[in-house]
Amino acid sequence: MDVTMIGTGKMARGISTRLLVGGHQITLVGHTAGKAESLAAELGAIGKGRIEVAHAGVLGGEVVFLAVPYAAAQSVVAKYRERLKGKVLVDITNPMNFQTLEPTSPDNISGAEGLAKLLPDTTQVIKAFNTVFSRTLPEGQKAGQVLDVFIAGDDAEEKAKVSRLIESGGMRLIDTGPLKRARQLEASGLLHVALQSQVNGGYSTAFKLII
Repeated sequence: MDVTMIGTGKMARGISTRLLVGGHQITLVGHTAGKAESLAAELGAIGKGRIEVAHAGVLGGEVVFLAVPYAAAQSVVAKYRERLKGKVLVDITNPMNFQTLEPTSPDNISGAEGLAKLLPDTTQVIKAFNTVFSRTLPEGQKAGQVLDVFIAGDDAEEKAKVSRLIESGGMRLIDTGPLKRARQLEASGLLHVALQSQVNGGYSTAFKLII
């Protein structure tokens, strides 16, 4: 599958690693000179996939990952709004203040739902990867257990596309239901961050649903 990755930070690197293992094609969109090129060179030999750098902010493919901090998410969505028509936008952000560990999402809705309100009706927003830490993604597992990736979204067909990306990268998909469930996922993401100081986790822990 053709995927666009907006962002070049740790989460973009980790998710891209899993997608390359799954054999997908990634186009990187960066906003700092040279960072996308450096990341593409770093990850170019991983898996069976292919990674390249976008030119002139082109958003190709069916699925676009929003791998930027939540504080930048609205401006990025506004910038690419028209080019996101008809695509799936995977929102991985956690709307929180990392200093106070308090949520910063709009009142009564999730950050993902807030972003969806800014986008065309033909853009489907899927919440995913916000409960996963970047340090666990290169291996795709923790303590011998594959990573669980919890997702939420309203369109079954579009969720199926994201599901294929997750599972082809060796991770386990947990579908939590409609996009409004992003409220609980974002609360879980905040909790996961807050727990690090309590368990000395070093941002290398993982949430696992045992069935």
